[in-house]
Amino acid sequence: MYGLGDWLPAHQLRPAGGSRAFDSYGSDPHFRLAHTVSAGWYMVEMKLRLPSAWADAKIYLDTGAGESEALALPMRVRTERMSKRLIHLPAAARLRFDPLSAPGRIDVQHFRLVKVRAGFARKRMNEKLATNHPLYAHRAAAAGTALADAELWADYCKLFEAGSELVPYEDWIAHRERSRVPGRAAQHAAISGWTWTPTLSVVVPTYDTDAAMLRACLDSVLAQGYPHWELCIADDASTKPHVREILTEYMRRDTRIKVDFRTSNGHIVEASNSALALASGEFVALLDHDDVLPSHALFTVAQALQDRPTAQLLYSDEDKLDKEGRRCSPYFKPDFAPDLLYSQNYFSHLGVYRRELVEAIGGFRAGYEGSQDYDLALRCVARIKDCRDIVHIPQVLYHWRMAEGSTASGQEQKSYTTEAARRALQDHFDSGNQPVTVSVIAPGLYRQHWAIPEQAPQVSLIIPTRDCHDLLKTCVDSILQYTSYGNYEILIVDNGSTCPSTLAYMAELDAAGKARVLRYDLPFNYAAINNFAAQHARGSIIGLVNNDIEVIGAEWLTEMVSHAVRAEIGCVGAKLYYPNDTIQHGGVICGIGGVAGHSHKYQPRDADGYFSRMRIVHNTSAVTAAVLLLRREVFEQVGGLDEVELHVAFNDVDLCLKVMKAGYRNLWTPFAELYHHESVSRGTDEAPEKRARFQREVAVMQARWPDVLARDPYYNPNLTLQREDYSLEVETET
Repeated sequence: MYGLGDWLPAHQLRPAGGSRAFDSYGSDPHFRLAHTVSAGWYMVEMKLRLPSAWADAKIYLDTGAGESEALALPMRVRTERMSKRLIHLPAAARLRFDPLSAPGRIDVQHFRLVKVRAGFARKRMNEKLATNHPLYAHRAAAAGTALADAELWADYCKLFEAGSELVPYEDWIAHRERSRVPGRAAQHAAISGWTWTPTLSVVVPTYDTDAAMLRACLDSVLAQGYPHWELCIADDASTKPHVREILTEYMRRDTRIKVDFRTSNGHIVEASNSALALASGEFVALLDHDDVLPSHALFTVAQALQDRPTAQLLYSDEDKLDKEGRRCSPYFKPDFAPDLLYSQNYFSHLGVYRRELVEAIGGFRAGYEGSQDYDLALRCVARIKDCRDIVHIPQVLYHWRMAEGSTASGQEQKSYTTEAARRALQDHFDSGNQPVTVSVIAPGLYRQHWAIPEQAPQVSLIIPTRDCHDLLKTCVDSILQYTSYGNYEILIVDNGSTCPSTLAYMAELDAAGKARVLRYDLPFNYAAINNFAAQHARGSIIGLVNNDIEVIGAEWLTEMVSHAVRAEIGCVGAKLYYPNDTIQHGGVICGIGGVAGHSHKYQPRDADGYFSRMRIVHNTSAVTAAVLLLRREVFEQVGGLDEVELHVAFNDVDLCLKVMKAGYRNLWTPFAELYHHESVSRGTDEAPEKRARFQREVAVMQARWPDVLARDPYYNPNLTLQREDYSLEVETET
């Protein structure tokens, strides 16, 4: 075992007064272990006091050929917390430890290196992976055999790479948000250069509000760096005397505060309309009586209006305050996503509306108490002609208090809000004469059942294959056996099969009229194969289907067609599972891994997903062509799949992005469920020519779609592009 005294300061470190305190005075401070360490498995433990909340540390191994990044072992270290990781020395080595890569004071409170047995190391790696990587939690069911030690070690090491570790929200606040929040001086400097400073009317209905919470709410408005606001409060005949006393006090403190003391209790809608009647600003911001705005909230809204002065509705990201007042549960939202809005009220807070628009629709509607803000948003959205006038601000500008009985504590706290929201949604579709029936999935979550035309459109399901008899038979038989939607045809595209059983099966299907078999005898080109088949398709809807798909539920095609026939919708994707009932596809997020990744990959089949994403229909920039539907006219309008530069990879993502660029919305539905018998294992390296082809196709996508790969509109820039689980992004220290 090697302890504290065995690690010696070697570079850019000087004693700082304590026995193990040091000042780093450069970008490359490090310690060296005084001894050569024998080969084997070791556990390293450390506890450091750092100049910031965390640091990306590294341990370098020198086994005789010198130190290199190839032999560096990273680990995320959080200040004053014990951090551990296994290290493996393939040969006797000298060790170097880099605690951070910036100036600052370090106090080494604990540092120990202990040799462990290989069996312990293997068990520890499996436990760590099972806890931190959804794939490993289900590996036994998926693979049935243990990983080789080399693969297990490689996967374990990936957990410590920058960006791979889940970032706690408190770290995100400290390292990403705090440095980006403008102070009061910076806000005033920016405002002085504006030619337009719109007045923002903050509308607050109150009723028997807790005194401390009411003061915190009012103080948060007074603390705003943007001065052009008015606070419009309607007290709904509170029974507690302190409410009037506090409101009167604050009204005397600042002339921008207006209060209407209602003489009778009319509930939230009437109180909100009373507060709204006091407003004179160009825009109205909705604030609950026990919630809090950060001091830069109104400035950030006004700043966004400088970029989009025609904006009609703005909304921001949000988080919650727990009972101790700590920030938690951040909701980082997408840009305007209508189908997500139909599934949940993700606008919510902070919502800011052009006052003329709110007045034009008659303000808040009685009968929708509890979901009056959802109803307001839906009616406003219906009036907005240009969706660019619905502006998302990807910053947390609202702290929603989780007080007992509040909606922030859970929709079940106010069950009557669910039915009010369902009726608001139904009204929205009825007023537009849209053939939709709205149902409740769970409190706060809704589903639209879109009617299919009386003359159901024909769907051409295109299935490319080369041999793979068992996969193909499972796919086609499951479609024929379980699909309730009647008007479809199956086109099997044979790309040079030689397997007798496959050829016999295709001939049998063709002879029985269950499928048409097309021959494509050119070299494999996934895009060209599907384009070729589309030319022979009879249906008005094209369905791209992999030969390793298996139908689970009878309504899968009905559900997908019900969206594909909508004039505004382009590509429709399905919820796909690995055979071990983990998620293979929950929609595509652009930018992950450099080009695109599958949302919620490897999570359990019944996982809710990020703010219930895996339970609701929502918009995505792209979906996988393993199961993808779109109207033939849209497919042809964008030129089909790119068979020239994207033979194999990313042609489905490219198709979806072309469709989105043409003005359609793509969406993913969890109500079309299928198995995708793609291997859960990542497998071995591909042949060099395949890797080269893949890299060429990556380069094509990055050159063709730089904007959407850098900023997927249906994903939030505060979320990571290193993982597929909607975890937080935070810059590493330099």
